[in-house]
Amino acid sequence: MIKRNKLFGNQTRVTFSLPRDTPAGTVSVVGCFNGWEPGRHELVPRRDGTRTVTVRLKPGEYRFRYLATGGVWLDDEAADQVDEAGGLLRL
Repeated sequence: MIKRNKLFGNQTRVTFSLPRDTPAGTVSVVGCFNGWEPGRHELVPRRDGTRTVTVRLKPGEYRFRYLATGGVWLDDEAADQVDEAGGLLRL
């Protein structure tokens, strides 16, 4: 799941969310906004049974995917577009 909240100025707060235990292990959101660097935006467990991470992004298009323990790649169907290159957000 992806939540978007407009902030003052031209930034948007984007929250990426997955179920707490699916997939098992550590999960990071990686994309063009963080140099595709695993661990930089790791999802954190929440009390509501999810794990989330929030990033601030300027207007534009951003490619991203989730990377889980063991090299498991996941896409988010809530993205504006999903194809062989992963998810695409348009802000």
